[in-house]
Amino acid sequence: MNKWMMAAGLVVGMWVSWSSFAAEALATCKPGTKVSEEGFVPINGIEQWVTLHGTDCANPIVLIVHGGPGNPSTPFAENLYGAWENDFTLVQWDQRGSGKTFAQNPVTANGPLTIAVMAKDGVDVANYATHRLGKRQVILFGGSWGSALAVHMLKLEPGLFSAYQGSSQMVEYRANQNATYSRALQLTRAAGDTQAVASLEALGAPPWKNPRAFGIVRRITRRYEAKNTQPAPDAWWRFPAEYETSSYKESYTAGEDYSYLQLVGMKGDGMLSQIDLPALGTDFPMPIFIIQGKEDLLTMPVVTKAYFDSIKAHTKKYLLLDKVGHDPNPLMVDAQFWVLKNDIKPLVGS
Repeated sequence: MNKWMMAAGLVVGMWVSWSSFAAEALATCKPGTKVSEEGFVPINGIEQWVTLHGTDCANPIVLIVHGGPGNPSTPFAENLYGAWENDFTLVQWDQRGSGKTFAQNPVTANGPLTIAVMAKDGVDVANYATHRLGKRQVILFGGSWGSALAVHMLKLEPGLFSAYQGSSQMVEYRANQNATYSRALQLTRAAGDTQAVASLEALGAPPWKNPRAFGIVRRITRRYEAKNTQPAPDAWWRFPAEYETSSYKESYTAGEDYSYLQLVGMKGDGMLSQIDLPALGTDFPMPIFIIQGKEDLLTMPVVTKAYFDSIKAHTKKYLLLDKVGHDPNPLMVDAQFWVLKNDIKPLVGS
């Protein structure tokens, strides 16, 4: 039976099985009690890897929905978000088809991923976290692919979420892809980058049925983003010792490859083609905060801002950041934390 790794200082200071662990809440949380837990939890029919970390169980919960979809942030969480644990209890999970969840459930590779199933996964993780920590709601935090999945979660069970913060917000695949392709052509032509121009012209305008198209365009846009953005420290993306194993890296890569194909589809018919957040409705009962990089060429500001402007929420805020592209860098992560601590936390309390 799978065991949870329990850190010192928890209310339950012993090894317990996930079945009994999942049933027990920290409803008697005493302020100042540290939370540090990692392990497999039964989520929507399979065991999924979930982590809970924070210096005080009384703090608000932030559920981080990673991007990719095959790029779990759990290996890099301490580097990116460790400082946040003084103000929030951070909950993360390796999504279905990625990381340790994929390694635990290799049969996943025999079937498709769907947004509906993964949104249900996310809601179940949020419900688990609220029960475990004796809370009623969580703050939802998503970036890139995770921002699209997060909005589906908000719509699936809105009462579970006290606020939402999205970064590099995906909106609608046709609008996003058209804006990216047009801007990429403009930039590469202006730079006299004949090789990149030839690659883009060979693909043609979206939608694409070539499963390699998304990756080809992203490599070009990432290179052009780097010209005008602050780089992320290399140390952010180094696997810590507990993840620095050949078996984990193989699972990470296998999940990344599988999830990428599920995202784009073999004929342009993957989950990406189904992203249409405006069609889900633009009314939200919780505060909405969106942080956008000015140099983002994948989820471009023109598309994200139009979606934000259409949103109806009693509180909403949009931040456009200089020297920030699609991927996290220190300027983005600092802004994310500032908004969580100074804008969102006063609204939601504990």
